Amino acid sequence: MNYSTIKKTAVAASLVAALGFAESAQAQTPTVFGGRSQYRTWSIGIQGGITTPNVLVGGSNNFGQKVGYFQNKVGEYYGLTVRKQFSHLFGLELEGNRGRIKTFNSDLVTTPENSLGARSAETDVNWAASLNGVFQLGTIDFLRRENAVNFYAKVGLGVFANNPVQYANNDFTGNEVYNVQSNPEGQRWGSEIFGDRENTGDRDYKLAAYVPVGVGVKFKLSEVVALNLGYTMNFTDDNLLYGPGRSDVKGKFSNVYGGLEFTLGSRDKENLTFANPVATLYDELKDPSLRNEVEALKQRVSTLEGTVDQLSKDSDGDGVSDKFDKCPGTPAGTAVDGSGCPIKFPEPVVKEATAGAYFAPIQFEFDSSVLKTESYATLDKLAQELRSANSSVTLDGYASAEGSEDYNMNLSKDRANAVKQYLVNAGVSASSISANGYGEANPVASNSTEEGRVQNRRVEIKK
Repeated sequence: MNYSTIKKTAVAASLVAALGFAESAQAQTPTVFGGRSQYRTWSIGIQGGITTPNVLVGGSNNFGQKVGYFQNKVGEYYGLTVRKQFSHLFGLELEGNRGRIKTFNSDLVTTPENSLGARSAETDVNWAASLNGVFQLGTIDFLRRENAVNFYAKVGLGVFANNPVQYANNDFTGNEVYNVQSNPEGQRWGSEIFGDRENTGDRDYKLAAYVPVGVGVKFKLSEVVALNLGYTMNFTDDNLLYGPGRSDVKGKFSNVYGGLEFTLGSRDKENLTFANPVATLYDELKDPSLRNEVEALKQRVSTLEGTVDQLSKDSDGDGVSDKFDKCPGTPAGTAVDGSGCPIKFPEPVVKEATAGAYFAPIQFEFDSSVLKTESYATLDKLAQELRSANSSVTLDGYASAEGSEDYNMNLSKDRANAVKQYLVNAGVSASSISANGYGEANPVASNSTEEGRVQNRRVEIKK
């Protein structure tokens, strides 16, 4: 398998995993559970196993022979994992390992494959670290609330530090024909991570990138502990994984492992790794106690809806519900107050304009200096007399007692100026009009009642 293709596939899968699955994990987890917060999602694991210098997909190895020709030896391999589960289908795992990889040829390797004449090689993996996307493929005990067995696949991208040693015989104890650690300082490994390696620099171990691809199965032993068994193929970009040999072949190895995984968090929460949302949905539909609870909830909602309907009923259509309407049966179109009773407005009294007489006050709404349309007739008549007699007029504005004195003083001036502006627009000379504001002073009725306050919101006209 071509390493470049594998690396591109792994990177694409990692991006999909990190961006797509992590964002949609909340949507994948059914809402009946209340989201990931209702589960335990963190776990740590310990694992140990063996390595082999070949992989299931076959191919050549850079030691110089076809993989099938190797008298395979096994090396130890062990490490730790930390995993975050985002849904019952997907998680991200940080994996760290160390160990050794061993292999030898039954026949002496000679030119052109390997000019050193080595029979065996041993690669020391000082450390290996990768970030893996873990996809859960299937479960057993489908209709149980919790699964007991989980099958999964994983793919990732990582970096590992290694140093190969080649021997003249096949028992890994003979003369070393290649080992950069025993060479002079100038022949040690450099600092490259990707690409071809050169033994120039000051490092005992060279860094290489690798792509782990594997499958496994987990057995739930308890609410906290699970048995984890798996197989991983590791494809590297290092053509010196086992030392000098074929420079056109990238190294590869596989490891078989077993270990224990420990779920972190409260024991009162279910482990998301073994959660079965379909089974839980099934139980939600079939469990009699849950069904009865849903029916009781429906009844409470129905009762609440009836109460709301009763509170919102308005028989006379005045905008006040029957429960709060103190004057039921109000004729349609009648202006009512908050208790549903008609509002009684004082009738404006228009006096004939005579020299030295007063016109009826101009009334205003609460906190307003806008003229009412009912005042236009009075003001038009006043304007006509002022133009005909070329006389002057005084406008005194007032306000009711709501609000501060300063505010009401300004409001009374605005009301007097509103009347003045109307007269000016009607052709009266502005110089013949005097507009004053007196705020809450000189009330004509009590400010303790709404009827009195309505009368105090006025502009008095004096000729």
